Amino acid sequence: MGEFFQAILNFISYAVSIAPRLFEGLKLTAGMTVCSLALGIIVGLISCFFSISRVKVLNKISGAYLSVIRGTPLMVQAMFIYFGITGALDIRITSFSAAVIVLMLNAGAYLSEIFRSGINAINKGQMEAARSLGLPHGVAMRKVILPQAIRIVIPSVTNQFIITLKDTSILSVIGVAELMRQSNQIVSGNFRGFETYAVVAIWYYVLVIILTKLFKILERRLAN
Repeated sequence: MGEFFQAILNFISYAVSIAPRLFEGLKLTAGMTVCSLALGIIVGLISCFFSISRVKVLNKISGAYLSVIRGTPLMVQAMFIYFGITGALDIRITSFSAAVIVLMLNAGAYLSEIFRSGINAINKGQMEAARSLGLPHGVAMRKVILPQAIRIVIPSVTNQFIITLKDTSILSVIGVAELMRQSNQIVSGNFRGFETYAVVAIWYYVLVIILTKLFKILERRLAN
């Protein structure tokens, strides 16, 4: 029993010793997640409106975007944008910018379908009633349909936020010094893979729990 407690104390001590380096990665992870999701919501809404538009060209643009993003792996998208496009066009962007673009496009595609399902869940009579009162389509959508749709899609949006947070770990392949890459660098220096990745797993788990709790609070407030 004494050896077990000593092992726990050693693990805690090690976790504390690597915390400063992991915190540097955590800041990038949080930054990527917030920026990409803020932009992803905008992209998702635009794609959603394109998909439900009566203009066929807009439908096709949205359909092509969703098909490409949802049909290819995130890692391939990251490599294509950071190495492929930049090399073909002879431009240079930071790995952080490339990561935000990749996550934004990826999250936007899935959020588009989430928003579309939320809008479709609203009774069509609500739009007809709003239009009969003289509200333009855009105003009716913004003031009548979207507020109700948002309440419906909050759980699905929460899941997508969590997925995007965890997807940031994949982007260590393009050199983003986020949480996962920092842990890889620590392991390459001390070869303590078990302890290091266990600490990182705990960090990710805590982040997911915090994010889930925040969204539950938001969901309860919107329901009132």
